[in-house]
Amino acid sequence: MEDDKTSNSFIVSGRGELHLAMLIESMRREKFELEVSKPQVIYKKKEGVECEPYEELTIDIHKNFMGVVTEEIGKRKGKLINMTTQKNVNLRLVYKISSRNLIGIRSNLMTNTRGTALMNTYLLGYEPLGSLMETIRNGALIATQSGETLSYGLANAQLRGIMFYGQGNKVYEGMVVGVASQERDIEVNVCKGKKLTNNRSSGEGVKIQLEPPTILSLEQYLDLIGDDELLEVTPASLRLRKMHLSQNARRVAKRNN
Repeated sequence: MEDDKTSNSFIVSGRGELHLAMLIESMRREKFELEVSKPQVIYKKKEGVECEPYEELTIDIHKNFMGVVTEEIGKRKGKLINMTTQKNVNLRLVYKISSRNLIGIRSNLMTNTRGTALMNTYLLGYEPLGSLMETIRNGALIATQSGETLSYGLANAQLRGIMFYGQGNKVYEGMVVGVASQERDIEVNVCKGKKLTNNRSSGEGVKIQLEPPTILSLEQYLDLIGDDELLEVTPASLRLRKMHLSQNARRVAKRNN
């Protein structure tokens, strides 16, 4: 751990996301509150060349999941080193892949293999920068208003992506309330209620159907954090938010970058 002299924060180093998740969860249980930025790998220079860490990734899976696993690793620019069959139904796949492209892989593999995949990694060393993986996550659904989520606002928002919250949750401006179905960020008002009038409309009295919200774990949130986002960790909740909460502040920051 070291003090980040450029801001009011600390730089915490660890051995992978799981290690960092354990530290954050321990602090959370001790009643600490903190904000976490996107995990980054540690680069080194060798003879003036920028280098990044590479790891050997070993995955044990049932042969039925080979397709989804190879597709996931392919997106992350992994190179297959070895493949062996175990007991005629299980496969052991060994890849060489950069640590930068490994971020977020654990939760994705668990989801794609229904929790049956076994994986472990060890550091091979530092090599010149390789290709960055394709964009995995779409844009964010960003709350435009502070308040309590209402079914009318949620019904409109869920048409644009996957929601993290159901009815009756407290949100604030700039908070990420879901993942968009598009690559760009979308601003939504999940606190919006249906306006009451003296006239009865054709859709009056129709029940609003809401999809169940997706509940994420701490490790899944760490995988999901974007470059311009922070994970707000408190003993009571986990909330993803933009670094700049207001719409104007985000526009200024984007223009300056």
